[in-house]
Amino acid sequence: MSNEVPDNYGATLEGLDVHDEKRARAYARDLDRGLRALRTFPQGVGIFGSARLPESGRYYAAARQLGQKLAENHHTVVTGGGPGIMEAAARGAFEKGGRSIGLNITLTHEQHPNPYLTDMFQFEYFFARKVMLMMACKVYVFFPGGFGTLDEFSEVLILMQEGKMPKMPLFLYGKSFWAPLHRFFMMKMRPLGVIAKPDTKIYTITNDIDEIVAAANKLGHGTPSENLYDDYIKTIPETWTAK
Repeated sequence: MSNEVPDNYGATLEGLDVHDEKRARAYARDLDRGLRALRTFPQGVGIFGSARLPESGRYYAAARQLGQKLAENHHTVVTGGGPGIMEAAARGAFEKGGRSIGLNITLTHEQHPNPYLTDMFQFEYFFARKVMLMMACKVYVFFPGGFGTLDEFSEVLILMQEGKMPKMPLFLYGKSFWAPLHRFFMMKMRPLGVIAKPDTKIYTITNDIDEIVAAANKLGHGTPSENLYDDYIKTIPETWTAK
């Protein structure tokens, strides 16, 4: 996979400080690698959740079962590539002969990819990895997690709310875990007027793995050359061109 940026990219960097130019090129390389990687597999079902949840826990077991059922229905499983929920989902897909994609991140305290990935792509920057995690999926499933999981959920939520990405199925798995957050939205945020009623319809809270698989089946099976973002990007006016 090429690490090179386009030949005309330098024209966009005129006038930048040397350190900013170095940053811009590094960002572009991470995004370039990610976009190339996306075209090597069809959009799948993204499964997010804590890296800290143990194999002995019920959420690990549920994520593993979901990975198995998705593989049986020929859907690619996409995760962040690490342990916990990510490992469980990848493991389930791997056990059934399915494809499990890991979009991993380089950290100071290295996050080792789990052993159940059929494909692994490494990123330097969180924002580039997050963009690719969004674009790699046709269905999003959030298991219980910490600040990182909430950050990823919020990203998808705001992008769908503001029409910055196509509307796609978005599930929160684990009613007992997610219900308090939903109540906060309904009892604190809505009365204050900072969100509207339709905003809370963007996501579905469920304990039903089959409901998630059914949503993926309804969308069907694409090819690596197809991406739900492709039609969306055509609606964006060309307001910027490089010199």
